[in-house]
Amino acid sequence: MAVEYGVAPLELGLTREFSEFCSNLKFDDLPREVIEEAKRGILDWLGCAIAASDNPRIGALIKTLTEFSSNSGATVIGQQGELGPLEAALINGQMGHFYDYDDTHMGGVVLHTSSPVLAAILSLGENKRKTGKDIMLAYVLGFEAGVRVGQTAPSHHDGGWHLTGTLGTLGAGVASASILKLDPEKTTFALGLSATQAAGMQQNRGTMSKSFHAGRAASNGILAALMATSGYDSSDEIVEGRRGFSKIYSKNQNYDFLTKNLGSDWIILTNGYKPYACGIVQHPLIDAMITASKNTNIPHDEIEAVDALIHPHTITITGVEDPQTGLKSKFSLKHSAAVGYIDRHAGLSQYSDARAVARDVVSLRQKINPVPKDDFRKDQCEVRVKYQNGNIETVKVDHALGTTKNPVSSDFLVDKFLANADGKSLRSKPKAIVEAIWNLEDLPDIAKLMSLTKGT
Repeated sequence: MAVEYGVAPLELGLTREFSEFCSNLKFDDLPREVIEEAKRGILDWLGCAIAASDNPRIGALIKTLTEFSSNSGATVIGQQGELGPLEAALINGQMGHFYDYDDTHMGGVVLHTSSPVLAAILSLGENKRKTGKDIMLAYVLGFEAGVRVGQTAPSHHDGGWHLTGTLGTLGAGVASASILKLDPEKTTFALGLSATQAAGMQQNRGTMSKSFHAGRAASNGILAALMATSGYDSSDEIVEGRRGFSKIYSKNQNYDFLTKNLGSDWIILTNGYKPYACGIVQHPLIDAMITASKNTNIPHDEIEAVDALIHPHTITITGVEDPQTGLKSKFSLKHSAAVGYIDRHAGLSQYSDARAVARDVVSLRQKINPVPKDDFRKDQCEVRVKYQNGNIETVKVDHALGTTKNPVSSDFLVDKFLANADGKSLRSKPKAIVEAIWNLEDLPDIAKLMSLTKGT
């Protein structure tokens, strides 16, 4: 019967090999630069979650889950109370991704790894009284799982899947298995149970559902690991099998990416951090428009037209012409270009409902002309701003700020965190959270860090 259904074993052993690596890896095996990058990622993501913690739309989700849950043991960031790990992870995961300000890996996949992975392991880790070292190890493995599986399925994104929902579930599942210290077999099962829950559709861009994908992925990842602990099994070829993840989510496959250079090429080291609160493929365009504005100091209403030469993928996924809400504006390259020039920034306020319909922004949006360039990278851009006086300002961006080739400093991430936490009602001062993260390997109980993020 297995042959009839097309799931006869291939015996390639890739899923098992990967799971064995994850199960056997220890914190002391991590290079110093990997540990430091984990701290940077945790700091950045917590700031993004704190920024969204008082948003009324998040409040609606909290109200819904609180009504049906009496559990406790895991912090809901920015709130006074607690929920069970599954519910807290769902809420915190949505918070972290809500403003689209969270880190993004672009090495073969476009994945917001931290929102599902950290939401899962911080909730589960707090409940299980895990150490800072446990959290960082699990976080690193979440990156390995999410990105490596994604690289085995190169046309995954083209199918309309939102990778933070799909791959994020696998990352959260493997990371949760690490928190629970599962053996290789049960880690394999956790990966399989995660993959069978993986979902998330690009059609939901610009709505609350997009960030819900990250929260659901976090919660499902925890559930997968807990089920594996309880004796649930799964296919041990969930990635490479005939009806495995790579086959059904992608038209072509690169199976070798799953285990290639495991333990030497650390995925977290190629992570990217966002200076702007929108889809990352727009960031080179924003960089260019900010530079053009600063170079010329010419008012926006004296612009005749802007040719924006960009990777075609940017046009495909951020082509919203006339966004009417802040969430929709995050997927409008014309909006991002406009606020970049006018405001010389693209932070949270530039993607508010008010800014989406502001007269000056709408006027400039109409003058932006996207030009697809097949030979451009996704982090590359060139703008040609033509002014009414006949002058043309040309700006080229080889690598967007925040990417691996043009990284932001730790000081930049601290400033971003403090700005995200500014004005929020937390039990501790934001700088105390920063200090705790920079010394995370010395933290005996992650609950101490999570207590700092609670609301008053």
